[in-house]
Amino acid sequence: MAVSPGPPATTPPTSSASTHPKVLAVIPARGGSKGVPGKNLASVAGVPLVVRAVLACRSARLVTDVVVSTDDPAIAAAARSAGADVVVRPAGISGDTASSEAAVLHTLDAHPDTDVVLLVQCTSPFLTREDVEGVAAAVVEDGAETAVTVAPFHGFLWREDEVGGGQGMGHDKSFRPRRQDRPQDFLETGAAYAMDAEGFRRYKHRFFGRTALVRTDPARVLEIDEPHDLERARALAPVLDRLPTPTCDDVDAVVLDFDGTQTDDKVLIDSEGRELVAVHRGDGLGIAALRRAGLKLLVLSTEQNPVVAARARKLQVPVLHGIDRKDLALKQWCEENGIDPARVLYAGNDVNDLPCFALAGWPVAVGSAHDSVRAAARAVTRTPGGEGAIREIAAWLLGPELDHTPQPHHTPA
Repeated sequence: MAVSPGPPATTPPTSSASTHPKVLAVIPARGGSKGVPGKNLASVAGVPLVVRAVLACRSARLVTDVVVSTDDPAIAAAARSAGADVVVRPAGISGDTASSEAAVLHTLDAHPDTDVVLLVQCTSPFLTREDVEGVAAAVVEDGAETAVTVAPFHGFLWREDEVGGGQGMGHDKSFRPRRQDRPQDFLETGAAYAMDAEGFRRYKHRFFGRTALVRTDPARVLEIDEPHDLERARALAPVLDRLPTPTCDDVDAVVLDFDGTQTDDKVLIDSEGRELVAVHRGDGLGIAALRRAGLKLLVLSTEQNPVVAARARKLQVPVLHGIDRKDLALKQWCEENGIDPARVLYAGNDVNDLPCFALAGWPVAVGSAHDSVRAAARAVTRTPGGEGAIREIAAWLLGPELDHTPQPHHTPA
């Protein structure tokens, strides 16, 4: 972990709730932008930038509260729809010259019990949950006073001098050492920062004491400042938003939403008002294979229609339906069954699944899911809901033949 120069180190957070510190993620998102008008509501992969940032923070381990600081009602509405709280930013700190630190300090006034505060920039569209977790953990768990996301950088920096000539920055232009012979440099990504809240209030700056460098993937480093940056982000999203899929070694339980996940989200209604839905036989095959493999299974749905329970009985899977707070039901089910939520795969398709996404270690969106759900997912199926998406998930875990044989544990002689 690198050390940056700065004021004397502060004491790591030691609140009365030290075992569960309050970690507040603040996302500054004002309405005005000269480079890209309406920038913070601009969409990448169909999801507004502010929503992408909110979802990354909400799904991050250690983050307890997510707040968007804004002066714009439309941004506030988008933030709330994604599950964030909103602090209305006064005009005095909403102009072009206002600093991000000012927005964070203003937000802290409404959250005086914060132990660690994060500054997360929604203009970094490919921010990941791991980025947010990394900076938070550096301060909460590793004792750093501040942390920043960085990416390995191997280039030579130049600056134009007063007469139009080029001067090397930090290097002698007459000496060109090989990359492997140079010290490793890092580029600040601008995506995520973490600070001990007490120290931040004191110094009013994002860097003080010992600064941890949290490495991220250089391919994801992109800040949207100009219109062409936004177009590049949209072009890269199909590649960079595609995440690895889990295996059977990663999960102990599979929890499935019903409407839109095991169905195509359409319903047929007969003349007497009875509802009929279509399911996919391949999904039934996949669920049976998951059950044989010894994974815990649950169907969890807000839908009250008895068709949900009927389908679960046919699949021989426990069911909880007609549930208002699916996240609370999921948490209780995990506790009752001794399952670590971090080892739960939860498959869903719409915004009412987002609270469960924040709880489960493997949130999975089916291919036809709402854009905000796809953005929050750790993996996305190629197959739409109701057309074999659960069969695809089963193939991730068990292999394409759905024939999973646990590997024996060898005891050393």
